[in-house]
Amino acid sequence: MDGNKRFIAGKPKTRQVIELRNKLAKGQHPSVVVLACSDSRVAPELVFDKNLGDLFVVRSAGNVADAIGVGSIEYAVEHLGSSVLVVLGHTKCGAVTAACSGEKMPTSNLQAIMDKIDPAVSQVRKSDAKGDTLIEAAIKENVHHSAKDVLASSEVLRHFVEQGKLTVFEAEYQLDTGEVVRLSGGRQ
Repeated sequence: MDGNKRFIAGKPKTRQVIELRNKLAKGQHPSVVVLACSDSRVAPELVFDKNLGDLFVVRSAGNVADAIGVGSIEYAVEHLGSSVLVVLGHTKCGAVTAACSGEKMPTSNLQAIMDKIDPAVSQVRKSDAKGDTLIEAAIKENVHHSAKDVLASSEVLRHFVEQGKLTVFEAEYQLDTGEVVRLSGGRQ
C-alpha cells in the first residue's frame, strides 16, 4: 500500500533494473500474488510501485480465475513461497459491466468469463440496485466472489490459509485517482 501511495503521488522509487534482472535470472521469490483484471489501465506492478520479481501476477478479464489461473496461484504459493494473495478489481470494469447487461456473449470463450462473474451480479441484483450503482456494487461483489471461488477451487490454497501461511486481501483500484482501496472480506 505504500507503493500505491507513491504511485498516486507520481513519485515511484528509482530502481537498478539491469542489476536486478541479472539477479532474478537465478530465481524468483515474489511474496505477493495478484489476481487482477486484464484491463490495460490496471498494471499491478505500476499501481503498487513494484519491480521485477516483486509480484506474481495472474490476469484475466474480470479478475476471475479458471483452472489455469488457480493453478498459477498455487504454483506461486507452493513453489515460490508467496504468502499474500491480492484479488484486485477496478472501477468501470468492462467485463462486469457486460455481465450486468445480461446479454449472451457472441463466443463460448467470452461467455465463460460472464459465467464466472454472473454469481456476483446475481447476488447484487437481489438488492434492486440499477444502472451505475448496480455495476459498482457488482464489481465489489465480483472481487469478493472471485476470492471465494479461488479458495473453493483449491485444496492447496485453503490449506495454506488454514495454516496461516497465506493471507488473502480483496481490493478495488480506482481508475480516476489511482488509489487501491481494500475491501472487507479478506481472509487470513
